[in-house]
Amino acid sequence: MIDASDLTGELIDELDEFLKSDQAPDDCMQVSELDGFLTGIVVGPELIMPSEWLPAIWQSGEPEFENEEQAELILGIVMARYNEIIHLLDDEPGAFEPILYEASDGRMLAADWAEGFMDAFGLRVDAWDPLFEDEGARLLMGPIMAQLHDKDGKAFLEGSLKELQEIREECAQSLPYVIKEIHEFWKARRQPANLAKRPGKKKVGRNEPCPCGSGRKYKRCCGAN
Repeated sequence: MIDASDLTGELIDELDEFLKSDQAPDDCMQVSELDGFLTGIVVGPELIMPSEWLPAIWQSGEPEFENEEQAELILGIVMARYNEIIHLLDDEPGAFEPILYEASDGRMLAADWAEGFMDAFGLRVDAWDPLFEDEGARLLMGPIMAQLHDKDGKAFLEGSLKELQEIREECAQSLPYVIKEIHEFWKARRQPANLAKRPGKKKVGRNEPCPCGSGRKYKRCCGAN
């Protein structure tokens, strides 16, 4: 298992290469979109278990890992980034930075990241209502929404291409701040995962898939603790 403190740029690059490879489904999330998705999961109004959100990464298909070691590595990187986001927002204020693409002219491109964040939002749409009902807090979503397009590909913002690029660049730079504020907004309000309808606890064999949804064997995941 990869600890959040051991996550490196090289490991993120390895995850990026896997997501772009033929081993991953054609429509799976790419690394910036995945980072936005993980961030939305972390800062959202309810705790969402990995068993629910991990499958969403692959969209309509399933990854084809070469072996168990590769599966553990790729899923371990995903979980390490998830845990790193939690750590940075809780314990190192101001340290969180989203993983964004960079244009040839140096502009930071946050559209994919924002799409991923909204995918996480889509898992608990109604639960986000209190933020949008708060006059001050709902403004925090502006820099994220500014990156998006409607279903016809039209930008939500109006303006020339140059104006949109400038606005989106400014909004991309403000993401660390707005994410910190969204996290703080929900921190005191966040609801635990709904476990009421789950069956009674069942003993898991050490060689069975871990019930947390990581994709690893129980003995190498939660059972290793």
